[in-house]
Amino acid sequence: MAERPPLVLRARVVLPIRRPPIENGAVVVFGNRIVAVGRWRSIRTQHSGAVLDLGESLLMPGLVNAHCHLDYTDMAGLFPPPRSFCDWIKLITTEKSQWSYSDFAQSWIAGAQMLVRTGSTTVGDIEAVPQLLPDVWSATPLRVISFLEMTGIRSRRSPDAILADTVEKIESLPRGRCIAGLSPHAPYSTLPRLMKRCGTVARRRGWRVATHVAESAVEFEMFKSARGEMFEWLQRSKRDMSDCGGVSPVQHLARTGLLGPNLLATHVNYLAEGDAQLLARKQVSVVHCPRSHDYFRHELFPRHSLAKAGVNLCLGTDSLATVLKQPRRNVELNMFDEMRSIAARNSGVAPECIVGMATINGAHALGFRGKVGELAKNGFADLIALPFSGRTSESYAAVLQHTGDVAASIIDGEWAVSPQIN
Repeated sequence: MAERPPLVLRARVVLPIRRPPIENGAVVVFGNRIVAVGRWRSIRTQHSGAVLDLGESLLMPGLVNAHCHLDYTDMAGLFPPPRSFCDWIKLITTEKSQWSYSDFAQSWIAGAQMLVRTGSTTVGDIEAVPQLLPDVWSATPLRVISFLEMTGIRSRRSPDAILADTVEKIESLPRGRCIAGLSPHAPYSTLPRLMKRCGTVARRRGWRVATHVAESAVEFEMFKSARGEMFEWLQRSKRDMSDCGGVSPVQHLARTGLLGPNLLATHVNYLAEGDAQLLARKQVSVVHCPRSHDYFRHELFPRHSLAKAGVNLCLGTDSLATVLKQPRRNVELNMFDEMRSIAARNSGVAPECIVGMATINGAHALGFRGKVGELAKNGFADLIALPFSGRTSESYAAVLQHTGDVAASIIDGEWAVSPQIN
């Protein structure tokens, strides 16, 4: 089959992210790559191809959702905010035990469709049901990094056996637009040896790792003081609690050797002195999920401390099981909602910074620096268009204000949401 000619996309404003907004800009796409980004008058003289004028639009890279649980999409509204974090764990564990393979598959696909409609083009997804892979990958145009979840506290199997099965599953999967990584669930739910082995294997194979850490006050108390509700609950569940006491959850991960440039540490809501500097020194990326944070009524996210230390901060949607659902109102997986949520609680943070958390920072965390989350030559052709008729200087603010579906989306050079051109 003959290769398609280049496609030249013209828009009122092109927002490359790493470069200033371009008024009357254009992006040239050939195959699944970006060939050029610049002003329309320059692009039209230097590049040939079919021209698609998107008119009063803002053209920007697709959003990077660095942490999601697509499996749990259909749990939206099932759980009112619980009294405690431990209560929520029990609720969702019980609910999951009643779901079938078809339930999880339907939920996964519904979540993926939401993300595409609302502008995400890349997602780091925690996969609790690895049997869904690779079939669900073929059901979405999204660029997916599926982190295969492992726990093991109540399992009679050894950490080595749990990890071996996960590695075997990953190696059996095709590598292409979608890939897989490791997800030891959290320090409270995963044995230290499994954490340690995950770090070793991932570094050797060049894989990404994602884990939930320091998500709740009870987790922080468990590790720091060897007491509290989570400590007592897990002690009754026969977890070996000898790794608790005198360290923060972040410091616990450091002891296992899991901290490193390939790690996405999700939540990180509670820090001990020096934790932010430790994460920065180890080049760990931190993923904040603002609406999930609000659902659990956590203390203020330590964004300032992490940013000041130089930590790469990203955004994620988490799952709809932890998004507060208002009566007679639908909720959806939507990175624009997450950006507005963090902006509302951080009035001094520039829109450029928040948009960066949802684009280039997430791309860096997931191992796609220079390839997604920005419009740059040789990057993947993952772009979205938003309706926009304002001034170029208002571009970043307009991104935060956008509501509803995107006007158009291209993922890996293919239309995921086709534009409606008059």
